[in-house]
Amino acid sequence: MASEFEHISPSSQIRKRLLNHKPAMFGLFVILFAVFVAIAGHTIMPDKTPNANDGAVQIGKKLPVFETKMLKFRKRIATEHTGFFESIYYGDETDYTITPIDTFRIVGDTVFYKKYGRKQKELSYSLIYATVPVFSGFSGLLSDDSLNYNYQIKGDTVRYVDIQKRIKTTTLFELSEEFQKNNIENRTYWLGTDRSGRDILSRLMYGTRISLMIGGIAVLISLALGVTLGAISGYFGGWIDNVIHWFMTVVWSIPSIMLIIAITIVLQSKGIWVAFVAVGLTMWVEIARIVRGKIKTIKRKPFIEATHAFGMSHWRIIFRHILPNMLGEIVVVTTSNFAAAILIEAGLSFLGLGVQPPTPSWGMMVSEGYAVIGTSNSWHLIVFPSLCISILVLAFNLLGNGLRDAYDPNTRG
Repeated sequence: MASEFEHISPSSQIRKRLLNHKPAMFGLFVILFAVFVAIAGHTIMPDKTPNANDGAVQIGKKLPVFETKMLKFRKRIATEHTGFFESIYYGDETDYTITPIDTFRIVGDTVFYKKYGRKQKELSYSLIYATVPVFSGFSGLLSDDSLNYNYQIKGDTVRYVDIQKRIKTTTLFELSEEFQKNNIENRTYWLGTDRSGRDILSRLMYGTRISLMIGGIAVLISLALGVTLGAISGYFGGWIDNVIHWFMTVVWSIPSIMLIIAITIVLQSKGIWVAFVAVGLTMWVEIARIVRGKIKTIKRKPFIEATHAFGMSHWRIIFRHILPNMLGEIVVVTTSNFAAAILIEAGLSFLGLGVQPPTPSWGMMVSEGYAVIGTSNSWHLIVFPSLCISILVLAFNLLGNGLRDAYDPNTRG
């Protein structure tokens, strides 16, 4: 009998109803997966260079599951590498430039190769330059180097000046072994390539981080503004309420995209931080309206009148006793705003007002695909980033619907 009267806290009931809401759980799974992709960053991307920007125009607009052999030439300049944690977020510069090829062969100290898709005679390149970082420019460290190659070959022995201007010794056999181990790579582009021959999968994964960052920061900005102005308006009332409500109505009447364009022009800048501010400044009104209306109702409750009798300050009453009673409504509208922020950011980037190249964002990828729509091998340039936008927006909306039902006391679960 005792179990029939066991007390179940409101938070437990909300959690139970949410966990039983299958669409919401699907949405939460998609969101958590997107967060994992964003956090793991370059450690799980096929292209680990900054902005996933390592491409070759010879393989531009290739369809999904495209495979090619890549010839990698060693750069003759010092490459600045980042630490492990920096590389997760920013990526790491590669020591090589890439060229897609059909065939290659090594004869002595020369590499002969044919570029991908071109019926032409073989091209040649120095095996030493391709494999090791040889100093570029005049070094004067090697005798009998009148042509300033910065390397000498005597029999099978090779002496060269590296990019730190140090003389090193190796053999043609060792260079040939190293070349076939490190300079030839078979690559598979699972979602194809864009017009510049860059890996679409890597750029979509990078774009996940951009969408979540802009959505998250924009929601925080809108929460700070919306909750603060809505609370002040609803609690104090009078002329303060009239002024704030008038301002909210003016902002609400302006289409979001037009307001964002105006903010971008005022800031006289483009880029990711402008997207943060612009999106956040257009999404606070909905939160403010909900908070204002709810506070007008709650502030007349007996327990709020009791707080006045105890001499509590206005701000303590608002933030300690009123706002916690509308947490459900705020959480629900926040998830909805997160989805809206992703769409707005995609629209901004599509118009060229948001994230700027070479940083990849889903909206910018759709714009790049739209520029070549109707040409051969171009459908995937629009379909994949559009799917990512749709799935993540749907996930936040499903989670928002689940939270709304979970916080509804009339829901049984």
